[in-house]
Amino acid sequence: MSNNQIIETSALNPQREIFRIKSTTPQESVKLRVAGYARVSSDSYDQLNSFSAQVRYYTKLIEQNESWELAEIFADEGISGVSTEKRDDFNRMLRNCREGKIDRIITKSTSRFARNTLDTIRTIRELKDISVTVLFEKENIDTANITSENLLTLYAMFAQQESVSISQNAKKANRMRMRNGTYVSSNVPYGYRLIDNQPWIHEPEAEIVQRIFSEYLAGWGVSLIARRLTEDQILRKSGGSKWWPQVVLKILKNERYAGDMLLQKSYNDDTLPYRKCINRGELPQYYIKNTHEPIISRIEFELANILLKERGDPNRNVVYGDYPLSRKIRCVECGIAYRRKVTNGKVYWVCRTHDQDKDLCGSQRITEDAIYGAFVRLYNKLRKNYVVILLPMLNRLEKLQELRTRGNAEISAINKHIAELSERNHVMNGLLSKGILDSALFIAQTDELNRKIRMLKHAKANLMEKEAAVSLTDRTEDLIEVIENGPDSISSMDERLFSELVEHINAQDNETVDFVLVGGLTLTERLCE
Repeated sequence: MSNNQIIETSALNPQREIFRIKSTTPQESVKLRVAGYARVSSDSYDQLNSFSAQVRYYTKLIEQNESWELAEIFADEGISGVSTEKRDDFNRMLRNCREGKIDRIITKSTSRFARNTLDTIRTIRELKDISVTVLFEKENIDTANITSENLLTLYAMFAQQESVSISQNAKKANRMRMRNGTYVSSNVPYGYRLIDNQPWIHEPEAEIVQRIFSEYLAGWGVSLIARRLTEDQILRKSGGSKWWPQVVLKILKNERYAGDMLLQKSYNDDTLPYRKCINRGELPQYYIKNTHEPIISRIEFELANILLKERGDPNRNVVYGDYPLSRKIRCVECGIAYRRKVTNGKVYWVCRTHDQDKDLCGSQRITEDAIYGAFVRLYNKLRKNYVVILLPMLNRLEKLQELRTRGNAEISAINKHIAELSERNHVMNGLLSKGILDSALFIAQTDELNRKIRMLKHAKANLMEKEAAVSLTDRTEDLIEVIENGPDSISSMDERLFSELVEHINAQDNETVDFVLVGGLTLTERLCE
């Protein structure tokens, strides 16, 4: 003990000496895992350059700091900051934070993080709870400082006010154009294509529109028209060949096929995040005649809509409110949700489309007792056999979980590759503007670069889908936990179990229904009165 220093003796036992043993291994400094988050507001060429520049900037900034190590650069393109719902890389970054893969985030400003005060503060508080700090460079706000949150709220409010102001100015400008008849819609319906900001008839689709009106005026119902179009493999604008009665109904009601345009059918409300609402008289509408070439005559359009009203059923007898089955049952035939009705004291659930017009949808009403009875039988079967039914499914999902880490690395590599190609695009533009590069060569090379960027974005989207599928593992585990902790059997409807187990119900017919459970598993059960 000669190499160790006596620091004191025990007061209770003077013979006892206490030695300090010097450490021989230097304390290892732990580097912070730092991520950068970049966002641009549109997919224009200049914004692609901004995207590329931000990725380069954060990569260099993090790698230059000896106490940091690069976790990943996350970047979203062409997505509004008003809501976090559609920002794929932002949401992936939050998942990585929750999984303990990130200690710190750097981003340019609160407006890049979110233009919604509630989202900003909610996210920051969640990150602080899991010991992840955020540095906002422009405002010099570091959430590692406990006093930053009040200042952060202020800046986030400014960003939200800016978003609201921009939105309101755009609304005013559009409504002014509507009033003076100069508004140009950026969307055109099936049968048209937008060329130079004007709708032009697309003949192959126009013939289908004329066929729909002709068959409806000849007495065919929309369900039959939709079925015949599907059988004939007629492609819709989306590329699919499945036609729903509601799609046919929408075409029959669309005044644009008669060469007119009704403006402000819907609007975005003033509450963030903005929601699209159907205009039911809250705002004025503007009907402009002869705005473009019609596909069908105005007389045909008016006759078809008179016929639609005559076939409608004004008798509703609908009961509104929240019930265990509210917004849970979907019609397989037309895709519309069921509503609750009471007839002669008996409770039924009926497709909204069928309730409006039986020609539009041929589905049948179902008694509430039959659905409740089907759930009781379903639960009792699951409780008895979940080991056989659910555990193999969970095992398959857990194998997909192994792809998660590789997927994250590939997404990060794709982001860097997109940034490199965007930078090359920027250099090519500079060479062209200086006259160094021939225009023909410029077009050929930039076309190739843009082709590669599109392919990379497609690959990234596929990885995002795979990652989303992997998240089903947690939901399936939750499903198993609810069943394991639930009663051995039930004899009547259990609303708590129903809400925890069932995502929605697909109503096939009046004999069977499909229960889509949390995690996506679909099980069919017979209906018995």
